[in-house]
Amino acid sequence: MYRFSQSVSSLRSSAIRDLMSLATRADMISFAGGMPDNELFPVNEVQTIVNEMSVTERRVAMQYGPTTGYPPLIEALTEWLRKKGFPMDSNKLIITTGSLQAINIFGKMFIDPGDVILTENPAFIGALSAFGSYMPDIHGIDMDGDGIVIQQLKEVLLLNPKFLYITPTFHNPAGITYSQQRRKELLEVMSGTEIPILEDDAYGELYFEEDANEAIVPLKVQSENENLICYTGSFSKIFGPGMRLGFMLVGDEFYRKAELCKQCLDACSPTFTQVLTHRFLASGQLDNYVARIRTIYKQRCECMIDAIKTYFPEEATFVKPKGGFYIWIKLPQGIDEMELLKEVIAEGAVFVVGSTFDPQGKSNGYIRVSYCNTDEEKIVKGMKIIGDTLKSKMKHN
Repeated sequence: MYRFSQSVSSLRSSAIRDLMSLATRADMISFAGGMPDNELFPVNEVQTIVNEMSVTERRVAMQYGPTTGYPPLIEALTEWLRKKGFPMDSNKLIITTGSLQAINIFGKMFIDPGDVILTENPAFIGALSAFGSYMPDIHGIDMDGDGIVIQQLKEVLLLNPKFLYITPTFHNPAGITYSQQRRKELLEVMSGTEIPILEDDAYGELYFEEDANEAIVPLKVQSENENLICYTGSFSKIFGPGMRLGFMLVGDEFYRKAELCKQCLDACSPTFTQVLTHRFLASGQLDNYVARIRTIYKQRCECMIDAIKTYFPEEATFVKPKGGFYIWIKLPQGIDEMELLKEVIAEGAVFVVGSTFDPQGKSNGYIRVSYCNTDEEKIVKGMKIIGDTLKSKMKHN
């Protein structure tokens, strides 16, 4: 009998990945994965960049790079973030292999087995899995339509947690965005502590209204104690997941520890995709591309909301997203989300059950549906399948 480590034994598989392997029929309509649509990738622009790369650039792209990232990309990203108000003179960037690596690094920096850490409930399954590998005691804090519940946060701070992990903008899976007042309250509560905050902002560029920028100012930008905040971002949703590039923005003390952690994980992120991303960002093409896909995701979100209103029972409720990829639907009382999922898969559609995102894996009566990877015709068809199945189950309850 193999003697696996306790940390591996404590891991649970992502239900998203399990479902993706089960729901493999060619005609399956998937609302499960939070991935961009293949049809939307800027493949022509990338091909042009590759064609225009000099021999020197190609050689550099094929080689190992600095652990902290390809210097031209760091320089371009620094200026891009500076224009958004980030404190770039007092913080440093580390390019990571996807933002999930940044989250993993942060966990590695702080967690000893048995340590208390705080997350929202629900929370991103990738983060829960990454943290879980270091065997902490994860405490999930409930959210309402404005964000994390402050009273619960105050109560669990008494447990002396190592850090707080949050996704205040276009939350995965809850789809909500913290209100300005809730952001202010959160910063006020945390300002009296020395507890670091890990601010995950993988979706922040995908807002649906131009005036949304005022409402989604990152905590890293707002805080008077910003060195306690590690801000993470990603190119996965705004360029391509296959690039496997994200970043973390941290103060000097965190930076030194994070660099050491990354050295023992992969030495450096892919140089080739860093070179491509630098060209795409520095040329202004990234901003143009993101502006285009925002419009498409907004249309798909509105289509899904219309379909929910048309086909779902009125007892199913949700908060309308202001950006991002997801809608988090509260099912009518008495509906078992796993039983609903099984019947929906049999009819040709798939979603993710809410227990996937609970820190303890508990059933919570929610489902997550994603509109990002599905065209409008399939959205309508697939949401009708879910709605009809849901209504049928309600009749038989």
